[in-house]
Amino acid sequence: MAFRQIAVLLLLTLLLPLTGYGWGFFAHQRINRLAVYTLPPEMVGFYKKHIRYITENAVNPDRRRYAVAGEAPRHYIDLDVYGDSALYKMPRYWQQAVEKYGEDTLMSHGIVPWHINRMKFQLTQAFKDRNLDQILRLSADMGHYIADASVPLHTTRNYNGQLTGQRGIHAFWESRLPELLSDNYDFFVGQAQYIEQPQLRAWDIVASAHLALDSVLSFERELTLAFDEEKKYSYEVRGNLTTRVYSREFSEAYHRRLNGQVERQMRLAIHNVASYWFTAWVDAGQPDLRQLGSTLSAEEQERLRMELKEYEQGPHLPREEGESYLHRNTWISGHKE
Repeated sequence: MAFRQIAVLLLLTLLLPLTGYGWGFFAHQRINRLAVYTLPPEMVGFYKKHIRYITENAVNPDRRRYAVAGEAPRHYIDLDVYGDSALYKMPRYWQQAVEKYGEDTLMSHGIVPWHINRMKFQLTQAFKDRNLDQILRLSADMGHYIADASVPLHTTRNYNGQLTGQRGIHAFWESRLPELLSDNYDFFVGQAQYIEQPQLRAWDIVASAHLALDSVLSFERELTLAFDEEKKYSYEVRGNLTTRVYSREFSEAYHRRLNGQVERQMRLAIHNVASYWFTAWVDAGQPDLRQLGSTLSAEEQERLRMELKEYEQGPHLPREEGESYLHRNTWISGHKE
């Protein structure tokens, strides 16, 4: 094949939307991928070199929910458990929250805003240490948690509409709408910005999501009353499975009713992911990323393989969120495993 043809095919491969993944994976991968392009020149070359890793491993925290004790609470916070005004009254800093509620209570109802801040400190240290493995792993993971904090249904114990007769709404909002409609979203969010107070910014992200929660639930309920069952759902082949999904007609009606809410939250997540990466790099003294190696260590490659193996062999009993299945490929040192 001529060189020009090879180059064109490679470019098309890089630009293709990342479909073919299980519920919840598409948006996480797109957010991490697009965040790379908002970084300043001193960082963007390094992250673009590793964009495949950053993109595909955005889903690793979800895989770990099935195998690692204590992983699940890092993805959400059930604010409504703490009362009507919890968003405004809860301590923003971890030690104060522990003193008020106790660590067991906090872990039982989710810790995502505090965990994002913890990840920022870990990524800063990884930059200081010039540790390629840690920088890539923590960057990919942090993107996942920030994206989760941007989802309204990650801020309530009614995370899948199971308390209001709307079971399945989690995957509908977080996965079905982005998969169907995000090609028409405006993802130009501007350049990453330094975050002066990372812990408070994490709470701002949660607040933006939680304040949208009423609309997420009420608009779906109203539309359900207006649609017959056979028009609300349709069937699609995903892999080798025929899966019942929300119909395109119902999805587009919900999207219009939400007035761009999913797009706004994805844009917020993209900008915040890049801004946290940038902040960690600045706080580490702005190390020259060109001096880092380009290949994962053998130990890190093995860790990724073992993590995937644990997921594949695990009991798969997470906090149920309506996911039908999870894609089991991962990117390890430039190869599909």
